[in-house]
Amino acid sequence: MKALVLERPGPPETRPLELRDQPDPSPGPDELLLRVAACAVCRTDLQISTGDIELHRHNVIPGHQAVGMVEATGDGVTGWKVGDRAGVGWLASTCGACRFCRSGRENLCPDATFTGWDRDGGFAERMTVRADFAFRLPSSFDDVQAAPLLCGGIIGYRSLKRSGIEPGGRLGLYGFGASALQTIQVARYWGCQIYVTSRSERDQQRALGLGATWVGGYDDRPPVPLDAAVTFAPAGAVVVAALAALDRGATVAINAIHLDRIPEFPYGLLWWERRLASVANFTREDAREYLDLAAAIPIRTTVEPFPLADGNLALQRLHEGHVDGAAVLTMASR
Repeated sequence: MKALVLERPGPPETRPLELRDQPDPSPGPDELLLRVAACAVCRTDLQISTGDIELHRHNVIPGHQAVGMVEATGDGVTGWKVGDRAGVGWLASTCGACRFCRSGRENLCPDATFTGWDRDGGFAERMTVRADFAFRLPSSFDDVQAAPLLCGGIIGYRSLKRSGIEPGGRLGLYGFGASALQTIQVARYWGCQIYVTSRSERDQQRALGLGATWVGGYDDRPPVPLDAAVTFAPAGAVVVAALAALDRGATVAINAIHLDRIPEFPYGLLWWERRLASVANFTREDAREYLDLAAAIPIRTTVEPFPLADGNLALQRLHEGHVDGAAVLTMASR
């Protein structure tokens, strides 16, 4: 098979992904072998490729928003058959026995592994996935449109839950990339008033077109105090800006696996029981809830397709902020 392999992290212009011929993987016990059709490119893939996030495994195949067809099943697999369509997300496995797993918080499992970081991901023509960590996908989404649901969509949904926003509430979205494009559609479905800040005038106009009540830059304060906010930009200064816009008792949910330092800020911004909450991974229940919700709304994803061989170009365009929605790698049929 053809696959993009990360041998040595570096800036996008150094082309850190190498297109290689790799042996086709075989499914182990309780695993599925997928023929990958599409895999969306996440900012986390970019951060792993550049070294902003520490590499867990050399020569790993990145990609954790993959859609594919089951080609084979390993011993012990039930509920899946050859020809089924499956989605693969960031969470690759958990121990199932720790206090976090047993209390419905498997996203916090100390022994969790992650697709495209600990095990090979979807920047390849084939991949394996644990059957119990694969997802059924709504038939209303084709492969390319479904791929961005599997991380940006799910983690955006978990971010909304972590923020504590209630239907009809005043919600701030700080940054307006691929994840926020889906998150705003959920918030609108819940009847929220949405206040979007972005440094991109194009993204501000897009937010208005998707129903935002108000748009502005990161230095602009929304005209009303917010009941909750979600930050998508990987910059600590943006977190402080969101905190400054909150009403009493409200929460900023930080949608980021990597963030530069949060600058010093006066305690008065945190006073009155305001909260900062990180968003770490997601649970399989989050994924199932969101995929059902995406079909019901229905969520509309915006994608920019790239052939697998252009994976480095997709990373570079994402780094430069030039991707219109979500970059999605597509595989040639074999």
